[in-house]
Amino acid sequence: MDGFLTGNEWQWRLLRTIAQGVTGVVIANLDLIVGFCLVDPPVRALVVALVMAVLSPVMAVLGEDDEGIEIPHGGETR
Repeated sequence: MDGFLTGNEWQWRLLRTIAQGVTGVVIANLDLIVGFCLVDPPVRALVVALVMAVLSPVMAVLGEDDEGIEIPHGGETR
């Protein structure tokens, strides 16, 4: 999972792009998949954009190395 989230090789970048594309298509057609609600196309585009805007930073946070996190201390410079 670490390679998928943080790998910079072409395989990992391609796999992330495919995963994000599939996620976008599923979100865009969620109303058709579920079948009980109908969403207007402008609203559908907005929802897809919002999900994609959140998905990329979430993947970046999940891929961060825990040992690299530094907690700042107030008023003190180290």
